[in-house]
Amino acid sequence: MPPSALRDRKRERTRRALLEAAVEQFESRGYEAATVAEIAAAAEVGTRTFFNYFASKEELLFPEPDERVQAAVRAIATRRPGERPVEVLLRALRAAGDNPGEHLGDTLAARIAVLRAQVSRTVPAVSGRAAYAQLASQQEIARQLRAAFPDELDDVGAAALVGAVVGAVSGALTVLFQRPGLEDGEALQRKIQETTSKVLAPWLSQPAPELPADHLPVITEVPPLRPEPEAFRPLTSVHRLARV
Repeated sequence: MPPSALRDRKRERTRRALLEAAVEQFESRGYEAATVAEIAAAAEVGTRTFFNYFASKEELLFPEPDERVQAAVRAIATRRPGERPVEVLLRALRAAGDNPGEHLGDTLAARIAVLRAQVSRTVPAVSGRAAYAQLASQQEIARQLRAAFPDELDDVGAAALVGAVVGAVSGALTVLFQRPGLEDGEALQRKIQETTSKVLAPWLSQPAPELPADHLPVITEVPPLRPEPEAFRPLTSVHRLARV
């Protein structure tokens, strides 16, 4: 194995150790009570090492903020002839709901999602970051959808479609995460899957209308993702953000 691959694996192990330590601290002591120094110590690294991976304690609750955007972009890029915009979007969100934490593995992502929803209710900085992240994601998905279906959607229509569907899923999951007794990671993953499927069911049960052959959408290259504004982007010199 080349040295670069070994370094990447070591960095990923350290990053995951920090996330696991943070989740344990947040769940047992509370987000505001836990300190960066304590999280670093629990992960058996120094504070300086912590900041090589995360710009702040807040970043621990947003380790992969663009997963849903990437799922939507993949769904758009692999859409089938005759598939309508709403079907593409629903397929993307259903896939994200079926595997809400592929980038982190097992149940860690589900636990982070619950903590993020809980902390957002009491910590303004986290609440603002969560609201911004959702808005930015919706805008990017709408932009991609508009570019892929120029004959069916304008800017307003794309924004309305994405807002309706993503808002429905996000609203339902927010309520779910506020319920007590969901600490078990596997149970959380099952609930996320069930809730996502339940919210999307009314749209998924509606058959798509037949389209004439000469009106089938042509699969074209999807425009590149727009970068996040500097104010909300993790420091690229100290922390790798895999792009969700």
